[in-house]
Amino acid sequence: MVDSETPAVELRGVCRDFRRPRTSLREAPPVVRAVRDVTLTIGQGERFGIVGESGSGKSTLLRLICGLDRPTSGEVLVEGRPVGDQPARRLGWLREKLQLVFQDPMSSLDPRMRVRDIVAEPLVAQGIGGDRGQRVRELLERVGLDPEAADRYPHQFSGGQRQRISVARALAPDPDILVADEPVSALDVSVRAQVLNLVDEVVDGLDLTLVFVSHDLSVVRHVCDRVAVMQDGQVVEVGETEQLFAEPQHAYTRSLLAAIPDLHAALDGRTAQDLARGASRD
Repeated sequence: MVDSETPAVELRGVCRDFRRPRTSLREAPPVVRAVRDVTLTIGQGERFGIVGESGSGKSTLLRLICGLDRPTSGEVLVEGRPVGDQPARRLGWLREKLQLVFQDPMSSLDPRMRVRDIVAEPLVAQGIGGDRGQRVRELLERVGLDPEAADRYPHQFSGGQRQRISVARALAPDPDILVADEPVSALDVSVRAQVLNLVDEVVDGLDLTLVFVSHDLSVVRHVCDRVAVMQDGQVVEVGETEQLFAEPQHAYTRSLLAAIPDLHAALDGRTAQDLARGASRD
């Protein structure tokens, strides 16, 4: 049992460097610092967003949190236990505590496996016993799918339904922390809100900690209480979501907010264009 005061995720001065291919025999290969001295604390039960444009370092930071990569320096702790200095074979405990929902559900689901096997895969991998068939049925119902869907294959579902299957699979081992990596960016606009509502419901219903990575502040606003904004590998601003929207402190945060499409402006613009076309036809 983890003490309630122990953070769900903690990063202490985390850096991650990558060496580019050597361009000269006389010079050392250039180093790219993807993550620069990041210190963050995510409390248990918190809904925490990490936002930034492509190349900001957010995806690298996510991989470090999930134990999929190791920091060059600094510490990554999940529920008080170090992650970065552990070999993969000793991270079984992390796979039980933390599960990941990937960006593209089509590429993250094995097309040769039926849904029941996909959802049960973490249970098999971690040796979790019990009635796996019943567990799969319960999970499919929780994410809004008919239990009969267990006998079908991923290609027989829409993008939104496939992402629901991904969420069901992530919930299978009963994790404490759900990490979502751009979970709606590959979906049609019409189904994004449905999947975000699903994430909101399961996080609330199961009392999970949510780490939500996105390039879109408006998406993060839908599900997160607190946000870290990343630029060039650094966290440039951290704050409560609504406060950050109302009074952004950093110029980069203001630029991200300015880039959010304004639905009313878009509709007004379209109407003006339609009127112009109609006038030209008349």
